[in-house]
Amino acid sequence: MNLNAPSFSRFRHDGLELAYFDEGDPSGPAVLLIHGFASSALVNWVHPGWLKTLGDAGHRVIAIDNRGHGQSDKPHEAELYHPENMASDAAALLDHLGLAEAHVMGYSMGARISAFMALDFPHRVRSLVFGGLGIGISTGVGDWDPIAEALLAPSLDDVTHERGRMFRAFADQTRSDRLALAACISTSRDLVSTAELARIDMPVLIGVGTVDDIAGSPHELAALMPNARAIDIPKRDHMLAVGDRVFKQAVLEFYAELEG
Repeated sequence: MNLNAPSFSRFRHDGLELAYFDEGDPSGPAVLLIHGFASSALVNWVHPGWLKTLGDAGHRVIAIDNRGHGQSDKPHEAELYHPENMASDAAALLDHLGLAEAHVMGYSMGARISAFMALDFPHRVRSLVFGGLGIGISTGVGDWDPIAEALLAPSLDDVTHERGRMFRAFADQTRSDRLALAACISTSRDLVSTAELARIDMPVLIGVGTVDDIAGSPHELAALMPNARAIDIPKRDHMLAVGDRVFKQAVLEFYAELEG
């Protein structure tokens, strides 16, 4: 497989047209990929090599553009961006493809969406991989109001907040709809309680960069779930951990173990 952009298809759910790709071996174990905030299926999964990595390992590789992102519809109403809304989009994509279940892997906001999918549709989720999100899924990941302000600022030059500048520059680079992203960031950070985490009983792998200042500890999170393990992604921050070879190798071994 190569790193060229795959062809995207579309389906409708909850009044929105949502984009996705479906690549790799159609008879292989299905992996559903859910990207992070201000990213897209291409930016999160194709450019860092995940499509090739998983495809070469014999998987059917499916990735959705979350509402508000990529090639999917981009409503500007904040109430449409709670994680359970986006989790229902992911489950609807499995319905659309006629798949009873899939391994589900999410990065950052995508990991949060994956957790809500596991809680709301547990029979659809064979396993979970959380990238770029540790105990912050339950305790919070800091003050993101400056990021919404940065997205709404007239230009990057008007943004002084360091993390705000990082996400505004990323949004500009990916030519994102900044109004949709500002709406998304205001409601997509719903927390998952420790009691809810304890209900997530399918196999879980959690990978976080050792210099990620957003995610929180992956080990603290793993300790709250009955069937979870954590790995450290050495010397990687929140933006760079996603494509790291240590992370990829751990995921491949995790899936190989589950597939037996």
